[in-house]
Amino acid sequence: MAAHILVIDQGTTSTRAVLFDDQARRVAIAQTEFPQHYPRHGWVEHDPEDIWRETLATAREVIGGVNSGDIAAIGITNQRETAVIWDRATGVPEHRAIVWQDRRGADRCATLRSDGAEELIRARTGLLIDPYFSATKIAWVLENVAGARAKAERGELAFGTIDSFLLWRLTGGKVHATDVTNASRTMLFDIHRGFWDEELCKLFGVPMAMLPEVHDNAHVYGTTDPALFDAAIPIAGMAGDQQSALFGQACFDRGAAKSTYGTGCFMLLNTGDEAITSRHRLLTTPAYRLNGKTTYALEGSIFVAGAAVKWLRDGLGIITHASQTTDMATSVPDSHGVYMVPAFVGLGAPHWDPAARGAIHGLTLDSSAAHLARAALEAVVYQTLDLSEAMAADAGSRPQLLRVDGGMAANDWLCGFLADLTDIAVERPADLETTARGAAFHAGLATGIWSGLDELAALWSRERCFEPAMSEEARAPLVAGWRDAVRRTLSDCSSSNLG
Repeated sequence: MAAHILVIDQGTTSTRAVLFDDQARRVAIAQTEFPQHYPRHGWVEHDPEDIWRETLATAREVIGGVNSGDIAAIGITNQRETAVIWDRATGVPEHRAIVWQDRRGADRCATLRSDGAEELIRARTGLLIDPYFSATKIAWVLENVAGARAKAERGELAFGTIDSFLLWRLTGGKVHATDVTNASRTMLFDIHRGFWDEELCKLFGVPMAMLPEVHDNAHVYGTTDPALFDAAIPIAGMAGDQQSALFGQACFDRGAAKSTYGTGCFMLLNTGDEAITSRHRLLTTPAYRLNGKTTYALEGSIFVAGAAVKWLRDGLGIITHASQTTDMATSVPDSHGVYMVPAFVGLGAPHWDPAARGAIHGLTLDSSAAHLARAALEAVVYQTLDLSEAMAADAGSRPQLLRVDGGMAANDWLCGFLADLTDIAVERPADLETTARGAAFHAGLATGIWSGLDELAALWSRERCFEPAMSEEARAPLVAGWRDAVRRTLSDCSSSNLG
């Protein structure tokens, strides 16, 4: 039996291909960055052709070490909410992909809120009205690209999140589908009934003919065009990156939580078969669907985590490599009262203010680059604290432990500070590639490599646990300073809008 699973992990700034064996061990990995496009203030775009080219290149690189016949399945995990619209006949995109960070739909979202649409959208999708999600991105393309609306009405255009676009290309244009987790991030999908919602599609002006079929996460979607990898390989697992990380972290029990630290930060709490409606502006989302049964989660989305470190490097030039921030942060005893509120593209949960902009509070003449670097890292932890407290209030109890992953989770200092501030034990897995592992788990379930969740849970292993060590007396003033900085940032935003 073929013993390997190829995972395509298509992120916001890079594309990775990861090869796993039947013990979920990494055999090979390849990664490459692709360009980001910022055509206007608040707009973020990707060229889908860049993504497709890098997907093929990285996949072929890791496949090179084995026979393609030894690959049992392909799993796909992806940046969610990013919208691609392409021509069904030619496969050519109508426009660049509009990225999840893009804020061009803010005005339309404000109009929908003022028209009283939020209750309907929240009840059916579990989401808040925000340009973060795909629906306003689709609407923008249909309204602003010449001829797009007419083509869509004739059924000539297809919409998809990145997984769906890659599936289309990998199958040679034969399969237009997605999974329940990606569908749920569009503001067009009823997460309770498990169907595209006709009323919501009319609200956003999206023809339903554009939308992909929706399947379970562990499902054989189709097979690759043999010309791509010299074999027709089943594509058998798909999941949005954050739900994939939850699955890869083996958070299968109700109350299990994970937090992923990449470009943004995303924390999910498994709520079992109950779709809990948040009273603290968190999202209700499918965590995964297996054999037609949906497991739900509460999610808190932080738009900027690692992106703040990238800004220190590319925007300010005070570092040349992200790893330098650790040495800088630990070279000073504290942040010297400096707080960074990294609202570069608005504030996510629990504030959900798309108009907010980044701010640095507490600067004095003796503030240094080290204090700024520390404030950037601390901001990630403070935002996670906000999410954990909101989740505890919604679910009735807080997680007893938090499993972390993503590039920033390799930072021991960050994980320790996270445990201290949240007062929750933080577990770091032996393999931080949990997003890719989740997609591998789904593909392996669909093709019989693994029998069920108990077998998958046994494959997870812990590298280190960080226990809380900070007293409440030390924690309280730090948290109070953060809350004050956030209040000032939101107040400045409101004053600016009024002016």
